[in-house]
Amino acid sequence: MRTSEEIDFLESYIPELANSAVKKAYLDTLANGDSVLEVIDNKLYKVFPDGKKSFIKEVSENIKIDFSKRIFKL
Repeated sequence: MRTSEEIDFLESYIPELANSAVKKAYLDTLANGDSVLEVIDNKLYKVFPDGKKSFIKEVSENIKIDFSKRIFKL
């Protein structure tokens, strides 16, 4: 059984691992010839494997989240 310190240490890597997984999925999708959706400056774009972007619509600003709390309301 792991100690709470060990668990806390391992959990500290979750954001980094999640970020890497999202980047890999993004690149894998483009490498497979599919397009992805991406928000750039509050605008939603469809991004194609050749780098071209197609504007879809404007979106609202990012929602600010206080990560010190364990309950998130969106």
